Amino acid sequence: MGDFQDIQQRETGLKQHLTSAQMVMIAIGGAVGTGLFMGSAFAIGFAGPAVLVSYAIGAFIALLLIGALGEMTVAHPTSGSFGAYAEYYLGPLAGFVVRYAYWAALVLAVGMEVTAVGIYMAYWFPAVPQWIWVAVFSAVLIGINLRSVKVYGVAEYAFSAIKVAAIVAFVLIGAYVVFGAHIPGIGLQNYAVGGGFWAKGISGMWLGVIVAMFSYLGVEAIAVAAGEAQHPQKAVQSAMKTTVLRLVLFYLLTLALMLAIVPWTEAATQTSPFVRVMEIINIPYAAGVLNFVVLVAALSAMNSQLYATSRMMFSLGRARQAPAVFGQANQRGVPVAAILISSLGAGVAMFINAFWPDQSFIWMMSIAMFGAMFAWFMVFVTHLAFRRRRDREGVVSTFRMWGFPWLTLLGAILMGAVLITTAFTPQFRLTLAFGLPWLVLLSVIYLLRRKK
Repeated sequence: MGDFQDIQQRETGLKQHLTSAQMVMIAIGGAVGTGLFMGSAFAIGFAGPAVLVSYAIGAFIALLLIGALGEMTVAHPTSGSFGAYAEYYLGPLAGFVVRYAYWAALVLAVGMEVTAVGIYMAYWFPAVPQWIWVAVFSAVLIGINLRSVKVYGVAEYAFSAIKVAAIVAFVLIGAYVVFGAHIPGIGLQNYAVGGGFWAKGISGMWLGVIVAMFSYLGVEAIAVAAGEAQHPQKAVQSAMKTTVLRLVLFYLLTLALMLAIVPWTEAATQTSPFVRVMEIINIPYAAGVLNFVVLVAALSAMNSQLYATSRMMFSLGRARQAPAVFGQANQRGVPVAAILISSLGAGVAMFINAFWPDQSFIWMMSIAMFGAMFAWFMVFVTHLAFRRRRDREGVVSTFRMWGFPWLTLLGAILMGAVLITTAFTPQFRLTLAFGLPWLVLLSVIYLLRRKK
């Protein structure tokens, strides 16, 4: 089957400029975006206060993923990441399908984030058509990605730093309001309204896990960025360890405080629950400031996703599973064609937004979800094959997944269960309705290409 170094050699040409601090911010950039600021409203609607358990389960799955992916990435740092691992350890068909499924998911996620950007800009400029903002911000972020990976890393670090500072400020203000200000109607008693903590039952809590998983999608960008890290093994290990801890704190603390300030029956609306909290606290200009933060959050997530999806297309080009032009990098190490083709999501978003504005967010979310969740599921399957091969060959990894094989199997089972659940949830019926035919189509295309 050849050596994995053949794949790593094939994927050279990109510049290794990213620091471990930038890699942490890239992962946070991808995972703390519209999923937290807008998606949390959907999750609260499904689960009620038990949304905290939903996000804790999602965090546990993300932790298992980071363990499995981290071990493979430290052994083989490359931009093709889990797509390249699937190719090597499961076979070329698996590598082809995983890369394209993930690529399509992030292309659509880019479109979803830029749709949100248009909505946020309407807060200040209600008379300007949203598609203009979609076009302007798409052009700016594509320009940043086309400059160099160093410029991208600096921009993503700045975006994520603003976002992290805002979340920390929200947590501090929220903690004071809940535990120090003694304001009537605010406090832990709000967990008991509308039927109590388990108001929507176990089934509602499990539906909340679907949105929680969507919120955490993006942490895998660390593994994709490993191919352009200055010291890949060291950077990946430190980034993996700190990222999940920060994400868990951000999501669980913010949601716990939010539910104490705003009764869950009010938080489960189309508006961002964060904006509702600021309205209730009544801090001057807070709504405008928060709108700026959620705008930056969407831009940051879009930037991170555009980066990850373009690298997956670069990997496909190098594997000769896409036109060769997508596997080419310029003198600055930028895969220009791969970035441009990966920007298609912005166009899809403009189209859907123009004709179905009310449904556009949930539609884009449910379609984009499949490829990323499928990629996570395949990471666990690939890790099982990876460890079996390494153990057989007597190779000991410097960074090892804990509790192998049981925790890897548990991760695969939980991801499979979340994917199956989408079929029984009206809001997410499109996930498998789009995803399964897409997998069949990809498999047929691969087999026809191989015949040729």
